[in-house]
Amino acid sequence: MSGNDENTAIEALSANVLETRFENFDQATIENARYRIIDVLGCGIGGANAAGNAALVKLVKDWGGKQEAPILVHGGKVPAHNAAMVNSIMARSFDFEALVPQIDGADIPAHISGTTVMTAITLGEMMDINGKELITALLAGDDAAIRVLAAAGFWLDEGWDDTGTINAIGATAIAGRLLGLNKRQMRHAFGITLNQLAATVQNIWDGSTAFKLPQGLSARNGIFSAQLAKAGWTGPEDMLLSKYGYYSLYTGGCNNPEILTKDLGKKYYTESLFKPYPSCRGTHPPIDCAVAIARQHNIKADDIEEVTLYLCQKGLDIFMSQPFRIGEFPHGNAAFNCQYTVACGLLRGDVKPEHFSEAAIRDPQLNDLITKIRLAELPGAPFLSAKLEVRMKDGQIFSEFTDTPKGDQQNNPLSTDEIKDKYRANVDFSQTVSRDNAEKALELLANLETLDSVNKIVKLLVI
Repeated sequence: MSGNDENTAIEALSANVLETRFENFDQATIENARYRIIDVLGCGIGGANAAGNAALVKLVKDWGGKQEAPILVHGGKVPAHNAAMVNSIMARSFDFEALVPQIDGADIPAHISGTTVMTAITLGEMMDINGKELITALLAGDDAAIRVLAAAGFWLDEGWDDTGTINAIGATAIAGRLLGLNKRQMRHAFGITLNQLAATVQNIWDGSTAFKLPQGLSARNGIFSAQLAKAGWTGPEDMLLSKYGYYSLYTGGCNNPEILTKDLGKKYYTESLFKPYPSCRGTHPPIDCAVAIARQHNIKADDIEEVTLYLCQKGLDIFMSQPFRIGEFPHGNAAFNCQYTVACGLLRGDVKPEHFSEAAIRDPQLNDLITKIRLAELPGAPFLSAKLEVRMKDGQIFSEFTDTPKGDQQNNPLSTDEIKDKYRANVDFSQTVSRDNAEKALELLANLETLDSVNKIVKLLVI
């Protein structure tokens, strides 16, 4: 398709990003945006000093450059694309932020919000936008990214991590809107972004620090692409459906092209799952089971004979089911591993950010318990389900099953109060931003539509 044809999907998406108005949204969509912003900002505060982040902040500050936008928590203004990168990486650091859009009743794996919220907040501070425009830019960018995602789907065995592909599309949309691009420039910005899509799921298999990098690179690259387009650069005319466009290169084709433009400008897709635990979503059903057993039966790890975790075959085939090991980045090994998170839930009765310190991960009692955990198949079960069976030395057997883990968008969601409490818990864990400032920011976020300047929030979240 020719990029000069305004009926192409990329042209329609580009126009919608720029033409969307706050009045397009229903109240539920606005509420979703408000609570995702609260959630992601809380995760950014909680992840500010996570392993590797101090070195990243120092590196970015050492680079210097134009003082455009602040690094949250740490302070100091740097070029906006670098600030957005760091802010997004901090939000991903405990794998705790809002995620997963639902399309026609089906969840699609994605971690978009950590990139899009931080891109909108960072550029919004630089451009001194109001709360309505923050919500509008965020929802327009999320919708573009999710439509592109849904048109082909995604699963972890493809090798690509969509935090480094889809997220960049959302970030580019937000940046293009906030930087004032026209439709032609917006289309070119998407084309320029096509040259910067990348991320490998091997980061997670290996438990490397780099697991959180693609989410930040997407924020950086989206802003850079929009800036280049505004400066007159051109990119491929159709970054989606051309011969060597996104779907050809990354998904093997586009099997649902209708979703790209169906109800465009009328329906806005968002992520809407809020995590109760700071670990891979796939580990949450087993954690729910482990926590329930620990709390109901007050068991002691030394009294456990054997633990059997039953998962569907799809769950057994991915990184979360590999034998637990401690590598060069222990947090990465633990956060994406069912054996570790189940042992943590059984031993500690919960799974919290503080349970991913190196000392907590190397706890001898916990590692002894891990040796007692084996995995087996749960035939016919959906992906987000688990059965946990704990056999005690005295012969007792405790068992739990779930196919609706906490955070399930329809059947077991986090309440708005729980999302606010999670934000506060991240603040308390971080010990950086004061609780007083965090509460003032929360109050502003609760009335975001009436806020005259996003800067008022950002100033409260920089120490």
